[in-house]
Amino acid sequence: MAKAPAKKAPAKARKPLKPGADGVVRLSGGNPQIAKGYGDAPIKAYIDAMPGWKSAVGKKLDALVTRAVPGVRKAVKWNSPMYGADETTYFLGLHVFDKYVKVAFFTGAQLDPEPPVLSKQKNVRYFHIHEDDKLDEKQFTSWVKQAAKLPGEKM
Repeated sequence: MAKAPAKKAPAKARKPLKPGADGVVRLSGGNPQIAKGYGDAPIKAYIDAMPGWKSAVGKKLDALVTRAVPGVRKAVKWNSPMYGADETTYFLGLHVFDKYVKVAFFTGAQLDPEPPVLSKQKNVRYFHIHEDDKLDEKQFTSWVKQAAKLPGEKM
């Protein structure tokens, strides 16, 4: 006689996250929870909600990407600003962590030089910006321009 499959325990309900004093719900690392959306408005909402010094970094990065790639498509997906050629293909994303802002170049392995932080995904490379780091705008802009010319990742 075959054993009946074991019953799974019911999934525990998650407690809803509560907004902070500024009305923004923050996920781990202070990452603001911003609704999925396309265009400048959701990007601005995300950047404005980035905690502390990270908001100024977000504004600088957004300005550099916008200047380097006229007509860049912007979206917030998965609680991260994304930059790309259209609403499904992206070359760059941002994400907030406790101690840094992570810039993901989805085709970073093809950039010259490659951004310095490896990923588990063979084509992705990261660039981390910490509070006291001086951003090399020339290098960052070069990576952005190179990445924008590549096919990008479907998301």
